[in-house]
Amino acid sequence: MALHHAEQGEVIDVRPYGGAITGAQSIALFKSAQLEVMRLVFPAGHRMPSHQVAGEITIQCLEGMVEVEVAGAVTALPAGHLLFVEGGVAHALRAIQAASVLVTVVLCSV
Repeated sequence: MALHHAEQGEVIDVRPYGGAITGAQSIALFKSAQLEVMRLVFPAGHRMPSHQVAGEITIQCLEGMVEVEVAGAVTALPAGHLLFVEGGVAHALRAIQAASVLVTVVLCSV
């Protein structure tokens, strides 16, 4: 069964889980030729190892708190805050608390 991605004009609910983050799952919300948006859910202590993607990204913490390491510098990212990472730059993430984040990835240059 194919994973559903939102279509143009479709409303997506990305509100925080209100404390019910346990059991919530990460999901790709939509993907086009140039853009991908995902809601990622992390239990407290979870680490996403250092990696890089070709396009620019934003990471917006919806709930909880994460630490994001970008090019060796670690920054706390609490709920309601957003971080920009240039394309090709190594970054990693660690959930300080159970957290959900909205990640936007530019897939190609326009």
